[in-house]
Amino acid sequence: MTVPDGPDAVRVGTTEREDSMRALGEHFAQGRLPIAEYEQRVGAAAEAVTRADLRALFTDLPAPHPPFLVPPTWAAPTPPPALPYYPPPNPMYGRVSPYDEVMSDRSKTVAGLLQILLPFGAGRFYTGHYAIAVLQLLTCGGLWIWCIVDGIILLANGGRDGEGRRLRD
Repeated sequence: MTVPDGPDAVRVGTTEREDSMRALGEHFAQGRLPIAEYEQRVGAAAEAVTRADLRALFTDLPAPHPPFLVPPTWAAPTPPPALPYYPPPNPMYGRVSPYDEVMSDRSKTVAGLLQILLPFGAGRFYTGHYAIAVLQLLTCGGLWIWCIVDGIILLANGGRDGEGRRLRD
């Protein structure tokens, strides 16, 4: 008796023998095995010691085979979700170019003029910065100085709206 190597050298138990007999019974029921050959193979399955002994009983038969003789199937892992695209940073400034940003629908000129002409946070209400606007309203714009300086900054540098988008020119 030659001893097989690899996974076929594994000893089988009662469950594997019974699974093999059940699969042979299905082949017998479908007419693939005559009675004498079926009895011979069932006897061999009952006396099998290793998987190689059981595998030899199914080499000339199509499926179904016992579950332990069927090679495992491999499924590829699901790919990770696609990451959102962000434009590469501008090496000159170390940040995204202003032309690649989403611009706000609000104007920096309107925000600055509202802030200067109506010095109670009107420009900040317009841009969507409600907390700053309420503080300017409650403090009378820091005696109008805070509102005027804030309006000049909005006119000169622009800024961002309440959603973080750059104010358009």
